[in-house]
Amino acid sequence: MKRTKVAAIDVGTTKVCTVMAEIDRNDILRVVGYGVAPSGGLQKGLVVNVNEARESIRESVSAAEQVAGYKLESAYVGVTGRHITSVNTNGVVAITRNDMRVRPDDLRRVLKITRDVKVSSDQKLLHVIPRNYAIDGQPGIENPVGMHGSRLDLEAHIITAAITSVQNLTKCIRGVGIDIDDLVLEPLASAEAILNEEEKDKGVVVADIGGGTTDIAIFKDNTIFHTAVLPVGGYQITRDISIGMGLPFEMAEDMKKKYGNVHPANQDKDEFGNAPTTNGHNISYSDLSEIIKVRVEELLFLIVAELPQSESTRIVPSGLVLTGGSANLSGIAELGHELTGLPSRVGVPFSLYGVSDALIDPAYATSVGLLQWKERNRGAKNWKTKSGIRQFFPRFFRNFGK
Repeated sequence: MKRTKVAAIDVGTTKVCTVMAEIDRNDILRVVGYGVAPSGGLQKGLVVNVNEARESIRESVSAAEQVAGYKLESAYVGVTGRHITSVNTNGVVAITRNDMRVRPDDLRRVLKITRDVKVSSDQKLLHVIPRNYAIDGQPGIENPVGMHGSRLDLEAHIITAAITSVQNLTKCIRGVGIDIDDLVLEPLASAEAILNEEEKDKGVVVADIGGGTTDIAIFKDNTIFHTAVLPVGGYQITRDISIGMGLPFEMAEDMKKKYGNVHPANQDKDEFGNAPTTNGHNISYSDLSEIIKVRVEELLFLIVAELPQSESTRIVPSGLVLTGGSANLSGIAELGHELTGLPSRVGVPFSLYGVSDALIDPAYATSVGLLQWKERNRGAKNWKTKSGIRQFFPRFFRNFGK
């Protein structure tokens, strides 16, 4: 049976995760290996020490290869960081043929015009995602090829990234002998792993709360509406615990993972018992939870601020889906609902096969989503390629880091 090999590398602020999988002729994706290593040389999603970051990637890749039983040659790689910018833009072309029929060449022309936006010299295009076509002012057309009209409009979502940041990341990946199949904005990848089609169609917010950043993607009408990267994440929660309770950072992180709860009122214990601070005193459970709750509330307000305030319920009736490692904090979905008034849930990767049990966790949404991004982009039914023009999208960063 013929199998297609595919892999993903998520280089995060706190961990590097490599996942290797195979797609059989029935389009079933099976995980055959994965490896997780602590991150070194990264801050807020950016490489700050190439050597340390490269070694973390090498350790993660090596662990995945040992489980899979073969060498990893290329992978899809997630991109994040505060250098990411996005904008919705429009393009228009005239249809001047006698039959007034839209052809694939017209899609090339309107796409070229739409992506011809002013980008600063230190930025490059990462994604150009068609959102909506219109013919002679009639919007909401998914595939205009074959239709008749004199004017073709395209609204697209354009995402850019800092050249130097992407170069540093690709240098680290290629430094361990791995080619890059494509670079994907991380919240777009995470959405592939945790959302269903109904949520994307009705309207939903994905917030991937990582160690150094919170990556946001808003979907509406089965396409991307807005993306953003906030330079705050789980690191800030741990730092507040460390400072507020006088704990070493590593101990604060351990306490957050073991006992953290953003809804302390739902718990009936008052302290940790055997969790001494550096001076030997027990830590108050309520104090710890209060520190976490305050920071998570601030983060939720920042997430909601990315929505048009007067239209949030109409734009995203499916609500808020929280994922990433910090989404494992107990009570976070309930707090999200209380503060935003939107339906809220924790997003966990689903429809996984193979040696994937450990990956069914919000912390691995991006890693799994990168694999599913590959699978989804093989066909023309994808929201990114629903017009059947996948072949017209260059991989803008293929030569970065060489």
